[in-house]
Amino acid sequence: MTGLVIGGGAIWRRLLLLLLIAAGIGIAGAARNAFGQQSGSDWPQFGWDLASSSASTANTGITAANVASMVRHQVNLDGTVDASAIYLRGVTVKGAPHDVFFVTTSFGKTIAVDANQGSVLWEYTPSKYASWTGTRQITNSTPVADPDRQSIYAAAPDGAIEKLAVSDGHALWITPITLLPAREKIASPLKEFRGHIIAVTAGYIGDRPPYQGHVAILDARTGELLHVWNSLCSDRTGLIDPTSCQATRSAIWGRAGAVIDPATGNIFVATGNGPYDGKTSWGDATIELNPDATQMLGNYTPEDNAELNARDLDLGSTSPVLLGGDVIAQGGKDGLIRLLSIKAIAGTAAHAGGELQSVSTPSGNLLFTAPAVWRHGAETWMFAADNGGTAAWTFQNGKLVAMWKNSNGGTSPVVAGNLLYVYSPQGGLRVYDPTKGNQIAELECGSGHWNSPIVVDGKIALPEGSANQLSLSSVLDIWTLPAGK
Repeated sequence: MTGLVIGGGAIWRRLLLLLLIAAGIGIAGAARNAFGQQSGSDWPQFGWDLASSSASTANTGITAANVASMVRHQVNLDGTVDASAIYLRGVTVKGAPHDVFFVTTSFGKTIAVDANQGSVLWEYTPSKYASWTGTRQITNSTPVADPDRQSIYAAAPDGAIEKLAVSDGHALWITPITLLPAREKIASPLKEFRGHIIAVTAGYIGDRPPYQGHVAILDARTGELLHVWNSLCSDRTGLIDPTSCQATRSAIWGRAGAVIDPATGNIFVATGNGPYDGKTSWGDATIELNPDATQMLGNYTPEDNAELNARDLDLGSTSPVLLGGDVIAQGGKDGLIRLLSIKAIAGTAAHAGGELQSVSTPSGNLLFTAPAVWRHGAETWMFAADNGGTAAWTFQNGKLVAMWKNSNGGTSPVVAGNLLYVYSPQGGLRVYDPTKGNQIAELECGSGHWNSPIVVDGKIALPEGSANQLSLSSVLDIWTLPAGK
């Protein structure tokens, strides 16, 4: 609706509402910006926006001059959040307005935390919680907020997606997206787009078949499972019993999960090790689907697909990255980041090779994290971290150009308020000048695994701990600016 100017009066407001409803986006959709992110200071999903750019355009109030002075507060949690938080500003909880962080623990509790007081506002516990507590049946998913800001969606270790009321955490609906939750895991964040919830499945650590990675589309209002795209036995629609498909594995487990193009709604995912035939088996591949996951629009696999599979070098250890225009970046366990043309991989016919460019991951190690994409003036920057380094590139003339790198490992980077934040799993949150790479500050915190920060409204939130420890307690670190800063 950019550039539309209409007169005042109730009739014009009603006409605008009807136009929005006809477009299928509603009032909440009108509040989204060009990145598919809601206006205001919310951080409603992993990576901030639909594309998981992890680069917020909001004013954070945190600067290079005051970030080192931030004060850490720790909130005790009934579980470990081996993922990221989301944030809603000024929502009503138990009858009063609150700024709220929401997190989901590895054993499936979803917790609402007052962002200013550090108090737990409510805690939702799935009914089957006791049956998987202390086992390897976990989730590393991040919730997503509904655009109406009255509900959020979370995942549980029993393979279910839950719609929870922001007001008090009660469940509005619960829908399973797997027929074998002991083998198929929800490891990645959830996404919401135009009334649909997009969720993906993977397998548990150690590649314990049978399982198949799939993309599930749910109706956000009712919880109805609308469509399923299976990366193995892809000629079959709907949920399948993993034992009924001869092919197994091909997990979808990247930190960003499904990445959504906000302009088209098209879904991009990457799969892990598994059979590949370019027909119904799509292991170690990058896939583009239409918005309701009923049609494959494009696909890619490296020419050494068989070697990747044999050597446990998942292409899908990280999600696709939308760099802009026609180009996406795809990392992997083999230490490479490949640039791909969306046009060149279009169609259902198998596409192997044909990369525009390949560059090394920051230290040449496996890439398990979600790179960040930052639009800075006329420039596009990409930041990535692996367990041995952090690096920055600019995207120029269809190629990545190296700008700086260091030997500080980290999880998924975040850019906010013109600062770059990278969490070290060994402990410590480093803050960099994103264009120069010089470290501005290091904020003290404990160790973790896949955890990554969010930065919003003068606050930083970062969960600590690793789900692999099977702990029933951990902390959420919240940094705030001291008075007067």
